Amino acid sequence: MLKHCDLVLQVALGKLELPRVNVLFRAIGIFTKIEMHIFNNGIPGNMPTFQKLIVNFECDFDRSKTNLLKTLEEFREACKSNSLPDHHRLFGKMTEKDWTFLEYKHLDHHLKQFNV
Repeated sequence: MLKHCDLVLQVALGKLELPRVNVLFRAIGIFTKIEMHIFNNGIPGNMPTFQKLIVNFECDFDRSKTNLLKTLEEFREACKSNSLPDHHRLFGKMTEKDWTFLEYKHLDHHLKQFNV
C-alpha cells in the first residue's frame, strides 16, 4: 500500500506517466472527480487502478515508508511552487485544489483500509 501510494503521488509530480484512456473511461473519471468534490466522498470502491500503479510484489516496509514520506514532501513543495500538472489522464483538467483533494482522499482511503 505504501509503494502504491508513492506511485500515485509520482503521477502528480510528473515522474510517472499513465497510459491514455478511452473517451468513456475519461468521462467517468471526470464525473467521479466532480462527484467527489461536490459530496466530499471518498474513492469509489469500484474505481479501477492503472496497471502501472498496481503493486503485486514484495516491498520492504521501511524503505517504502521512507520513500512515501519523501514523495509527500516533494508533493508539498510542488504545491508551494505551483508546479503540479494541469492534466490527469483519467480525471482531465486539474487544478492544485483537485490534486491536493484527490491525493488526500486516496491516502485516506488506504490508511482507513488498514485501520491507520
